Amino acid sequence: MSQPLEKILNLTNIDEITEMASTFLKKPVVIEDEQFSLLAYSSYYIEHFDLANQQTIFSKRWPIPILEKFMDEGIVDQLKTVPEPFRIKKMEEIGLNQRVVVSAKYKEHILGYIWVQETDGLLIETELRFLHEISFHIGKLLYQKNLLKLRKDEEKHQFYRKIIDRTYQTEDQIKWEAANVKIILPEAFIVNVFSIAQADEEKFAELAETVRLFANALSHPAHIFTNQLEIIVLIGSSSPAPGSLSEDAYELTNTVLSQFKHQAVFAGIGGEYTSILKLRKSYKEAQEVIKAAKFIGSPEELPFDYKKLWVFRYLEPIAQHNNKTNYVNEDLLKLKKKDQESQTNLLKSLEVYLLNNCRIKPTAEQLFIHTNTLKYRMKQITDLTSIDFDDFNTRCQLYIDLQLLKRKK
Repeated sequence: MSQPLEKILNLTNIDEITEMASTFLKKPVVIEDEQFSLLAYSSYYIEHFDLANQQTIFSKRWPIPILEKFMDEGIVDQLKTVPEPFRIKKMEEIGLNQRVVVSAKYKEHILGYIWVQETDGLLIETELRFLHEISFHIGKLLYQKNLLKLRKDEEKHQFYRKIIDRTYQTEDQIKWEAANVKIILPEAFIVNVFSIAQADEEKFAELAETVRLFANALSHPAHIFTNQLEIIVLIGSSSPAPGSLSEDAYELTNTVLSQFKHQAVFAGIGGEYTSILKLRKSYKEAQEVIKAAKFIGSPEELPFDYKKLWVFRYLEPIAQHNNKTNYVNEDLLKLKKKDQESQTNLLKSLEVYLLNNCRIKPTAEQLFIHTNTLKYRMKQITDLTSIDFDDFNTRCQLYIDLQLLKRKK
């Protein structure tokens, strides 16, 4: 056993291990946890860190654009499956120099990652073996550290679940309990919920891991816990600055859903509040968005934000009423029949026309057609139906009926 390796295996301080490994390898070294949060970096080579590392050191975690790039390139999957150190190519677009990385594991669980930037030459075989050897020791140390964190996290899970389940009746009760279990309540917060359509343990675990990765990269701290088929993300702030939490929730939603294209994954964003007693309200609002998306069956067509759900929140009871009264919109059925027989696109054109307040130019631009083509389609619609586009109530009814017709389709 080499002397540096023997010394490192006798150390329990992650910072000291990082510095010693960096000195031996003569390269910048960074150690992160399994969520890519910074744990330690070598101070001696700090001027050699590339832009990607500088951002990580500054924000204490990978920024979302870098994390997205790592997922798109399959690097995150490699980190889970490749047991030995491997190289990552240079990526100028995210300011990343070539580096070697190895997972820090203990009892087959990945607890973190060790990154070595390859400045002034590549690591040789003996150095790669050295890196692999110390990864197990670091994994064990992180495992021991994680046990305490897991216990504290579970305490927080139970606390926030109690708020959602209305165990506490007043804000004072919540604050009293938070003080007892040493939980710092956010001054402002927003709830983001993710869900899958059907019970699938593997898919749910994949979604939960993705949510955790991206939530950890947000500008505001987030607490994540699960409830049956839901992943609940509480994004909090130490100051009640309106708007900034919503931006984080939108960014989280968009980045997570981009990883699950064409899959039945749903997301909802509740309201932003400053009273912790309204945590349940924000949660229920996010749930309502997901419920509406599941009813429609096409979540990509719905807004994620409860405040922008508008008429979609009423579609299910309207559909139930229509079924009881056998209501159908005859005009839309005529257009549907025409589309099927002549391969036209009248229903879609009608929907976009309504969404653009019956304006020709923006509708044509959104449909990527010439204005004359759209005018011809609108003439077909008026010739086939009795629709009066000048009547506001007719336009509202048309839009609602269109959404329900699409759902049946």
